[in-house]
Amino acid sequence: MLDDSFFKKIEKKTKVDKNTIVSLAEKLQKGNMKDERTLSEVIDTLSKMTGKKVNPELKDKIIKKVVNDDVPKNVDKMF
Repeated sequence: MLDDSFFKKIEKKTKVDKNTIVSLAEKLQKGNMKDERTLSEVIDTLSKMTGKKVNPELKDKIIKKVVNDDVPKNVDKMF
């Protein structure tokens, strides 16, 4: 199990607190990654965490690629 020092390092670098990280990890573990609602929630959470806006068209594109197993190994090439 991860200790608090790990989360403190992550929080210092990303400004994302432990509870948010744990919540997102639980959602990813428990959620069906083929479920558009789960994917939408994960994208929204990541958007808020990173401060990057994701417009509805891009969000739909990401969801469709994940659902169709069309995600490249290098996610940066997806856009």
